[in-house]
Amino acid sequence: MIHVTSNSRYILFIVFLVVFGSTLSGCKENSTSNGSEPDPEPDQVNINSQLPQLSITLQSEEIVDEPKVPALLKVYENGSITYDGHIGIEYRGATSQALFPKKSYGIETWDEFGDDIDVDLLGFPEEEDWILYGPYSDKTLIRNVFIYRLARNMGHYASRTRFCEVFLDGEYLGIYVFMEKIKRDDVRLDLSDLDPDENGPEEITGGYILKIDKTAGDPVENDHTYTEFLGFRSQYGVNGNELEYDPYFDKKSEETYFLYEDPAWEDITDQQKEYIQNYIHEFETALLNDTSEDFDGEYTFTDYANIDSFVDFFLLNELAHNADAYRISTYMYKDRNGKLNMGPVWDFNLSMGNDGQEFRRSPETWIYQYNQFLPNDLWLVPFWWERLVDDPMFRQKVKERWQEMRATEWSNESLNQLISDLIFTPVEDGAVARNFDRWFLLGNQVFGNYYVFDTYEEEVQYLRDWLDQRLAWMDSEISSW
Repeated sequence: MIHVTSNSRYILFIVFLVVFGSTLSGCKENSTSNGSEPDPEPDQVNINSQLPQLSITLQSEEIVDEPKVPALLKVYENGSITYDGHIGIEYRGATSQALFPKKSYGIETWDEFGDDIDVDLLGFPEEEDWILYGPYSDKTLIRNVFIYRLARNMGHYASRTRFCEVFLDGEYLGIYVFMEKIKRDDVRLDLSDLDPDENGPEEITGGYILKIDKTAGDPVENDHTYTEFLGFRSQYGVNGNELEYDPYFDKKSEETYFLYEDPAWEDITDQQKEYIQNYIHEFETALLNDTSEDFDGEYTFTDYANIDSFVDFFLLNELAHNADAYRISTYMYKDRNGKLNMGPVWDFNLSMGNDGQEFRRSPETWIYQYNQFLPNDLWLVPFWWERLVDDPMFRQKVKERWQEMRATEWSNESLNQLISDLIFTPVEDGAVARNFDRWFLLGNQVFGNYYVFDTYEEEVQYLRDWLDQRLAWMDSEISSW
C-alpha cells in the first residue's frame, strides 16, 4: 500500500533489539583470530548470524564529525572473532549526517598507540581507512551496493562492499554496508604515487584523484566554503561560458569546483596544482572548441580524456538516474602519462526512484539535463555532459556500449537476479527485520522518499518496477542515437 507523503508521520519510540548469545570472558587487543574458536562472550551480538557482526566500544569520548576518536572493534564472522583491536571512528556524510538519526561512520584501524595500521577486514585487501555506511532513506538497503557491483562487472574499480550488523556500546544500530574508501593502491584505484618531491616533467603528469563535491568535512577555517587550499574553479561556467568575475572562490551556482582528493589539499605542491589545473582547462577548452566555427582540427578533447570511461560513467549514472550525478559525489582521476578518466562511481542512495522531487525520481528523463529542470540548485551539472551528448562519436559509443550491456549483465533478468542475490542473506537471516525493528522506517516518510510502502518486499518491488521502466525508456531513447 502506498501512503501519501503528507499523511505519513514518524513513530516516536524506538525498540532496542538485543539478541542473546553465550556470555563472553576475556578481551584481546590489537590481535586477530584465526577464526577457529567462537569468542566466549559475544557482547550481545548474534554470533549465529550469517552477516558479520561489528561490536564497537568507545573509549570515553563521544563520536564527532572530526577528528576520529578512539574505540575498540570486534568483528564476528560465523561465530568467531576475526578482528579484535583499536580503531578511530568519526561521523561521515553531509546531508545524511544532518538529517538521519542512523549515522554513517568513517573508521581507521589503529595500533595501541593510535597509529594507522593496514588490516584485511572482512576479507578485503589490507587498508587502514574504511566506511560503515548506514542505509536510511534507501529502504531497500542495496542501491549503493547494486551500482558498485555493476561498475565492477564493467571492468572498473568500485568500492567493495559487505552487509553487516553493527553494535555501538552494546546498542544495536541495524544493517550497515562495510565498504572501502576510495584510495590509491594496486588493488583499488591503481595509480602512480605522486609525492611532494615529484615535480619533474614526467612525474608531475600523475596520478591525481579529483572530485566535484560539497566541501563539508574538510578541515579548513572556513569549512563548507570553496577555497584555493581545497581545489580550483573551472574557467568555464556550467553553460560553457568563460568566467571572468571575482572574487574567485565566492560560490555561485554557475561555477564548477574541482577538489584535491589525492594528493590531498595539504600535500599537493604548487607545481602539481598548476599542472592539473592547466590539464583540466585544456580539456575543457578542447571540448568547447571542437564544435566552434573556428576549430582548426589540430586537437580534440579525446587527446585529454579516456572517452570509454566517460561512456561507462554516463551509463551507470543514467541507468540509476542518480540525483547527485556529475555535480556532486563525482570522482575523476589521471594516471602518470595517462588521460583523464571518470570514476570511481559514488553515492547512489538518492537514485532509482528514491527522491522526493518529481524530475529527480523520474524513470523517463535524462539526469544530465538536471540544469534545465532545476536551474536554481546550488550545485549544477558541468557543461561537459550536454556537450558530449551533442557529439555523434560519443552518442555512438554510448549506443554500442548500451547494447552490449543490455545483452549481458544489464538484461532485465540479470538485474532482477542481482537484486534477489543481494537481499537473500539479509532477509533469510532476519537482519532486515531486525533493522526495521530498530528503525521505524517502513510506512513512514523520510528525506528522499516520495512513495512510502508498508513492507520491505514492497520497497524492493518498487525498485524492480522502476528499473524495468527505466530500461524500457533508455532502450527507446538510445536506439535513435
